[in-house]
Amino acid sequence: MDTLTPYQQALRDRLLAAPVLPAPAPWQPVFPPGHASCAPVGGLLGIGFATHPESGNDLVMVVSHDGHGLFDAVSGEKIARERDPDDEDCTPDGTDDLTCPGLGPVAGTRVHIAGLYGGGLHMTAVGGWGLEVVQPAWPHDRVLLTHGSGMPHREPHGDGWWHVFHSHYSELRAVGFSPSGRTLAVATSSDLTLWTRTI
Repeated sequence: MDTLTPYQQALRDRLLAAPVLPAPAPWQPVFPPGHASCAPVGGLLGIGFATHPESGNDLVMVVSHDGHGLFDAVSGEKIARERDPDDEDCTPDGTDDLTCPGLGPVAGTRVHIAGLYGGGLHMTAVGGWGLEVVQPAWPHDRVLLTHGSGMPHREPHGDGWWHVFHSHYSELRAVGFSPSGRTLAVATSSDLTLWTRTI
């Protein structure tokens, strides 16, 4: 069994000691604190992004064992729900491009889904923002939001990098920014957490 170098051990210790912090400005949680900081979605398989054709808001499509849902990524409102999607399209693994049919205001389009069956979301966003997923205590994932050159092995925690999510109770499914860079999403097998910002 390989042992960690002193540098690797120090980095692991630093990540383990970093508490979860609120995302820094201009990021704001979509689901208000004091309510639930996330939207519960049992059996979540994956998520994808779309754009509302009228408001221009980012939308988050959620695919789960119980069907499909569509959230407004600014208000957090669930604006569409399909409990019984067509069997052929009910999960992204049924297609070559990991897509599912859109619903509500994006019906008639296909939405790329990242999660249990593969795929990915943007890991960087305009303004120098980035994301990293680390596992200093496998199998528990920690999501780090970074800004500029902020990395856990350089700046102090809370100054260039923030531990914003700790998946210690459910499996991480997908992490990423919307294509617009205005939304940050973390999806686990049991819930969806969103942050929004204006650009």
